[in-house]
Parts: sequence; structure tokens; C-alpha cells
Amino acid sequence: MTKKAMSFESSMERLEEILHTLESGTEDLDTSLKLYEEGISLVRACSTQLQKAEQKIKILQLQSDGSVVLEDFGKTEEKA
Repeated sequence: MTKKAMSFESSMERLEEILHTLESGTEDLDTSLKLYEEGISLVRACSTQLQKAEQKIKILQLQSDGSVVLEDFGKTEEKA
């Protein structure tokens, strides 16, 4: 795997491949450890991508008086 940044979707697909390989138990210990390390790296990268996306998301909320308010994604989640 290259160090080049992968898209979120590509990272998730690769994580699924790693998961299936590790669950199958067909790889030797060294290969399994390398796959596990790659998986951890991908999980961290996906988490970072999700956090960045969350920071950018704004939710439009229609107020009772008909006005529209922009709120940060996290603030709306906290209300729920």
C-alpha cells in the first residue's frame, strides 16, 4: 500500500479486505501483523476524514418564525 492519501470510500473498501483476510486466518503471523497495522492506519485516516467533514457540515434549520439558521453539525447533534 502506498502512503498516498486514499479516498474515504477506498479506505473503507481496503479495511473490509483486510478484515476478511484476518478473519479467514489464512495468513502467517508476520503478514497478519502487517495487515493489522495497515488497518489501524486506515481507521485513523478515516476518522480524521470524518472529523474534518463534520466540521464543514452546516445544517439549515427552519425556525418557527420562518427564518433559516445555520448551525454547526455538532451543535445539532447535541440537541438530539
